[in-house]
Amino acid sequence: MATALVIGGSGQIGRAAVPALLADGWDVRVLTRDSPARATVVRELGAEPVVGDRRDPAALARALGGGVDVVVDVVAFDDRDAERLLVHRHLIGSAVVVSSAAVYVDDAGDGFETERFGTFPDPVEEDQPTVAPGRTGYAASKVALEQAWLAADDVPATVLRPGAIHGPGCVQPREWLFVRHALDGRPVRLLSHDGASRFHTTSTVVLADLVRRAAARPGRRVLNAADPEALTVAEIADAVGTHLDHHPRTVTFPGPPVGGLGATPWSVPGPLVLAMGRARDELGHTGAPGYRETVGAAVDDLLARTAHVDDWRAVLPGFARMEAAMGPFLDYAAEDAWLTSREEPRG
Repeated sequence: MATALVIGGSGQIGRAAVPALLADGWDVRVLTRDSPARATVVRELGAEPVVGDRRDPAALARALGGGVDVVVDVVAFDDRDAERLLVHRHLIGSAVVVSSAAVYVDDAGDGFETERFGTFPDPVEEDQPTVAPGRTGYAASKVALEQAWLAADDVPATVLRPGAIHGPGCVQPREWLFVRHALDGRPVRLLSHDGASRFHTTSTVVLADLVRRAAARPGRRVLNAADPEALTVAEIADAVGTHLDHHPRTVTFPGPPVGGLGATPWSVPGPLVLAMGRARDELGHTGAPGYRETVGAAVDDLLARTAHVDDWRAVLPGFARMEAAMGPFLDYAAEDAWLTSREEPRG
């Protein structure tokens, strides 16, 4: 039986990727940090936990054992994470590594982390330019990670570039904005950019399908990893609302958020849509299921995680950080004041 080592197997991507590999007949072991809860998650998935820190050479050697047919790394950050594994390259048959679509820039060098958001072609192909590799930012670090693996001629590696990831266990659950609206009975949602922003989403189900297919067909390649359709932010809101039977009035306005009003975690001034033809041609990936079919599991997970807590920020710190950087997302008083100021006076 072929053996897979998954690094990050107890997190949001791993919870989908590990069962997908097991269903394909792989013997799966998971390197997981020293936490009884994480080890329990791995065992419940049907895999073998190996407790240790990925930065510990002894832990990596123990996880690799006598060798594995594929390493699936869903939480690597930069080239150092690749190099620690490539020290043991003689024990690794191939690799599948999750990067990010945040690496892309436009012809002027603008992207996700620049003052001006990139103006991208629709859709973005895998040969679109990227930021330079480095260790001083998220995108640069991911490019350094990619290049380290792709330069290893003796270990074929598939690099996957997802968009806005969603699924149970998500550490940055963008959907919480509209879930919170439903829980609060919010009668209106306010969206900038006319509600037409398109920031391509990626379900963990789709990502897991790409992982299992790439593991079965080793190669040196870079592939986008996204849902079959890039919904607008208004369509995303409707999908979440439909699952929760919450149907507020949608108010949109052109242009960027105003003091954070109208902002969402998907609000971008131009489309970021990922081409998926190469994944279809090289791996036979069909693209299904879509966002509307998969978002319910993410929403239900958020409801369960926040059901018995006084402060949701304690269990969803990733969303709290996004709100601090991009919001405020949930300032209802400011939204109502803005809406009132734009109502026509009644005579």
